[in-house]
Amino acid sequence: MSQEQDAAGATVDVLARLYATILSRQGADGSKSYTASLLAGGPETICRKIGEEAAEVTVEGLKGDGPAITRESADLIYHLMVLWADAGVRPGDVWAELARREGVSGHAEKAARDPTPAPGGEGGGP
Repeated sequence: MSQEQDAAGATVDVLARLYATILSRQGADGSKSYTASLLAGGPETICRKIGEEAAEVTVEGLKGDGPAITRESADLIYHLMVLWADAGVRPGDVWAELARREGVSGHAEKAARDPTPAPGGEGGGP
């Protein structure tokens, strides 16, 4: 097994443990758990944090600061997983969607999406 394969397996394990921890915080006291406070705030609170973290990743990406990109990416992934838990989305659902797209041109995948304009946007996807 290559180091990349080892790292991928470790990553899946870390993400599975993180998601399980997030699920365990549902309904917990928000004064004792940051995750519980996010979940109690609902999608508005969680999505606001996702926007903040995405902006921070973008800033660090433009600077080219690898270690900062790593830290901010971890924050973004964590907050995405909180949103998944709140919305009832399982990590396996996301992995399956990524697998479905594997080997498909990004242009072709985007063209296959619903072209119905989203509110305030021009297309049905990012």
